[in-house]
Amino acid sequence: MELRYLTAFVAVAEELHFGRAARRLQMAQPPLSQQIRQLEKELGVQLFERNTRSVRLTSAGDSFLGPVRTVLRDLDLATRAVKAAGRGEFGRVTVGFAGASSHEALPLLTRAVRASHPGIELVLAGQTYANTALARVAEGTLDLGFVRLPARRPGVRTRVIYEEELICALPSDHRLARQERIALADLAQEPFVTFPSNAGSSLRDAMTEACEKAGVVPRVTQEAPDSHTILALVAAGVGVTLTLTSVQHVQGTGLVYRPLDGDPVRLHAALAWRADNPSAALRTVLAVAEEALPTPPGCVAE
Repeated sequence: MELRYLTAFVAVAEELHFGRAARRLQMAQPPLSQQIRQLEKELGVQLFERNTRSVRLTSAGDSFLGPVRTVLRDLDLATRAVKAAGRGEFGRVTVGFAGASSHEALPLLTRAVRASHPGIELVLAGQTYANTALARVAEGTLDLGFVRLPARRPGVRTRVIYEEELICALPSDHRLARQERIALADLAQEPFVTFPSNAGSSLRDAMTEACEKAGVVPRVTQEAPDSHTILALVAAGVGVTLTLTSVQHVQGTGLVYRPLDGDPVRLHAALAWRADNPSAALRTVLAVAEEALPTPPGCVAE
């Protein structure tokens, strides 16, 4: 049964006049009459009683009209929905994030997407550290990830959303807490609190690299899964840590933050996605992110 037969049937049923129905459908009357006869033949029932003066629905035609209207309405809704999805107005985008720094950027992105495209659902995967997020984006199990540069994976594109600096967090009663700047060499014998080595944390990697360049091997005595817990442990006197400028708001009591001596160690937070990801919803989210999380001046994608 062809869709055009159903459309023709509804037009004639509503107009009760073949000439007006034909004009409504922008077609000639003979083909319209032929479509109605073909539909009646397929159904094996007469849908209209017609003569030279009038057209009216039979009882079979009357019972057929409601369901056909429903079918056409549902088809129209489905057509509009798939077109909207194709334009990126509907869909799901999976986002991987972790750490206090992404907790600043993530609400900005989610609120902006919700306000401008409520038909897009952001599926948030927490505790997905930067290196893990990058790997999952590369393998296609995440659409979008909060990562840190460098983030070199074949087929993965990135855009910087902010720049951070590595700093030292100390207990407020620590022997170095009164110093304006902290030399990493002075931390050689200190216990460190940081992320697990197998978690895929780019911050732990940056901490280790900075210490090694200063000739220090960080003595990690405590690991914790997130910045909030790490900084709470530092405030409790468990050890020291290297963290980022973006998390200084997380823990105030019992804690001091100090810049590192020497040239600053800068890290770039970025969004990462596969260039060949076909999701129109992802393209829409990336466009929203351009406004909500603009690239700082002087920073470019890898």
